[in-house]
Amino acid sequence: MSGLLVAGTTSDAGKSVLTTGLCRAFARRGVKVAPYKAQNMSNNSMVVAAGDGFAEIGRAQWVQALAARATPEAAMNPVLLKPGSDRRSHVVLMGRPAGEVSSSDWEAGRAHLARAAHDAYDDLASRYDVIVAEGAGSPAEINLRAGDYVNMGLARHADLPTIVVGDIDRGGVFAALLGTVALLAPEDQALITGFVMNKFRGDLGLLTPGLEMLQRATGRPTYGVLPWDPSLWLDSEDALDLDGRRASSAGAKRVAVVRLPRISNFTDLDALGLEPDLDVVFVSSPRDLADADLVVLPGTRATISDLAWLRSRGLDRAVVAHAEAGRPVLGICGGCQMLGTRIADPDGTEGEAGAEVQGLGLLPHTTVFGAEKVLRLDERGGYEIHHGRVTGTTEDGLVAGTMVHGRLEDDAHRAAFLREALGVTSRASFPAARDARLDRLGDLVEEHLDVDALLELALSGAPAGLPVLAPGGMR
Repeated sequence: MSGLLVAGTTSDAGKSVLTTGLCRAFARRGVKVAPYKAQNMSNNSMVVAAGDGFAEIGRAQWVQALAARATPEAAMNPVLLKPGSDRRSHVVLMGRPAGEVSSSDWEAGRAHLARAAHDAYDDLASRYDVIVAEGAGSPAEINLRAGDYVNMGLARHADLPTIVVGDIDRGGVFAALLGTVALLAPEDQALITGFVMNKFRGDLGLLTPGLEMLQRATGRPTYGVLPWDPSLWLDSEDALDLDGRRASSAGAKRVAVVRLPRISNFTDLDALGLEPDLDVVFVSSPRDLADADLVVLPGTRATISDLAWLRSRGLDRAVVAHAEAGRPVLGICGGCQMLGTRIADPDGTEGEAGAEVQGLGLLPHTTVFGAEKVLRLDERGGYEIHHGRVTGTTEDGLVAGTMVHGRLEDDAHRAAFLREALGVTSRASFPAARDARLDRLGDLVEEHLDVDALLELALSGAPAGLPVLAPGGMR
């Protein structure tokens, strides 16, 4: 098997970005390459074709497949965990719902997931020249190592050479890189082959002595330093950085997206963020809606719970007042369900069996949750992922709802919506912008990393005789 594992010192260190960039760089060389992430924890997901039906995978792996010029499939993200609470997550296994996992059975309850994930990797590896695998969190989470199948557990399964990415913008990156290696068991350290620095800004000459000292201390090289590029944003994977997108023109219309506690698929708003005449901001208080031109209720993993949160903060009244003032409101999936008159959960699909609540009453439709999840691709590139079935009208004047994610990524649909709702002329092409960002990321990887060395590493495996650092797993 030929492949490479991209691990990181922390979450959000740059694993997804580097994996995406390497997929594009390898594809440019004519390599048949595929992305892979054994387990993803995210409420941002995407629907892909799967035989006669459809499957659900993490949004990041879908984008990475586009970068690799490969067809996205469930094997690229065999386990997707969708957080339902602080202690429990809903499991999507090979694209389909597969129960729940809790923190109390984190190791024993995931053994079958590990087997399925490794089988999916082996299947991909049999069909592609190179697999670029993305780790999760940090491989040095030693309290979880026994049940790990995403980081070094995967590396050991497939004998994958591993590079560790560090975010220099956070500070302490040299200690984090050295410490990540040193905390691993000798067998894991044997697969850690080197490092990549991410988000560097400044004079590379000032950094070079540190890179040389890191190599002397670890016996492992740094394969390159990716610069900080604030314009390089990809489809978001989680809610760590919901800062919105600021307009580049004066007199921009303000789009206020309600930041629900269990917000999901907020990549729906990326296309609006690309428009130069829109300010897209994420908000959580009624006063933030006062001067909004458009209010958006996004998707959510828990419609009834997040509607209760909305009411607890008075945001329900602010949304209704906005609509009654003749200003537009858009609800997407869970947000669409909130706009209706009634939401029922007879079987407890979302939580308490028999729960029933009133919606905001801005649209004359009702929602009933069922156990079977709807997964569907739209003819315009949109997609559906939901348990709630909506019956009734989903549009009334300037209040509109849709159960389809990704519709705003369609340039014609977005242009018509902006013209009718806000009187704004669309000045962007989202598909073109996404591919340009992927190419730009590929350019950065080509320019600042030793791509030839990384490809050779993926094809040949980790070199023998890498030094073991103390404490080496603290056995």
